[in-house]
Amino acid sequence: MKIQSKFYQAALFLFAVFALSIINANAQWQRQAVETKASLRGLSVAGKNVVWASGTGGTYLRTIDGGKTWTVGTVPGAEKLDFRDVEAFGAQTAYLLSIGEGENSRIYKTADGGATWQMQFKNANPKAFFDAIAFWDENNGIAMSDPVDGKYHLISTADGGRSWNALPNDKMPSAKQGEAAFAASGTCLITNGKTDVYLVSGGSDARVFRSTDRGLSWSVADTPIVKGTSGSGIFSIAMFDGKNGVIVGGNYEKPDAGNNNSAFTLDGGKTWNLANGLSGYFSGVAFINRKMLIAVGSTRFALSFDGGKNWKYFPHGNKNLNAVRAKGKNAVWAVGADGFVGKYAHEVTLD
Repeated sequence: MKIQSKFYQAALFLFAVFALSIINANAQWQRQAVETKASLRGLSVAGKNVVWASGTGGTYLRTIDGGKTWTVGTVPGAEKLDFRDVEAFGAQTAYLLSIGEGENSRIYKTADGGATWQMQFKNANPKAFFDAIAFWDENNGIAMSDPVDGKYHLISTADGGRSWNALPNDKMPSAKQGEAAFAASGTCLITNGKTDVYLVSGGSDARVFRSTDRGLSWSVADTPIVKGTSGSGIFSIAMFDGKNGVIVGGNYEKPDAGNNNSAFTLDGGKTWNLANGLSGYFSGVAFINRKMLIAVGSTRFALSFDGGKNWKYFPHGNKNLNAVRAKGKNAVWAVGADGFVGKYAHEVTLD
């Protein structure tokens, strides 16, 4: 039985490699006709046809017809801000988070498809630098800053952003000296289910912080991801459900270096196991379905067909791809430098 099992597993792996080689010939990113040169890092796929993106110069983008037409706008009063994260709920409602020291870290909301924007939060803590925002539902959300006085600084809302309040951090493990989060793709902070939230770190360490009570108490897990320099660590996390998840990262200062750049969990983030085949720097990862994932980086993108255990990467032929999100195999999107917005087109997928 053991011999047969090993043979069967080997056959499955070879079949996956064969399928990946087919996709290598046929996969491509369909660049969208978007009139902006902003560097885009925020991305939210709110439905099959509804996609929002955000970036430098106070820029936001929206399509409600699957990319046939795009609206490109600038949030009034935010022309100098960098919107690194966007979280959308359908065609009308979206939240934007800008990064930066002091008052540059802000949260805006629209409820009319971007026609008007309301600033809901302006950071008043000179030590804070916000990185990302995430929501369990349209009214309940959380945002995070790099460590302030040794611990990550978190704020939350339970009323659709009308009020944002600091969360207590007495039950959060301390950050290590030189440990912080990367505002690279809006996915260093994610929610899952009704109460879970995950935060990933880089720099001096590469760890996964997890809360099961909406950020009131936390546990932390070590990972095998490359670490130890200011540009290395975990850049993105994706969870398919309460057990299965993947992290990716690397060193953005050396985008073609390093092998320990992805890991997976089968126990909800308590432990992380090193994946195979993902080398180089990757800033975003997303589940397409339970087994299929896609990761993007500065020079390549990668696919996995076994839940993130094994990867194969391909050159994408575009400038930096910063973020990727998906709502099933027919709605896989990425954004990047110089206003790049791309939809992933493929002729072969495995369900």
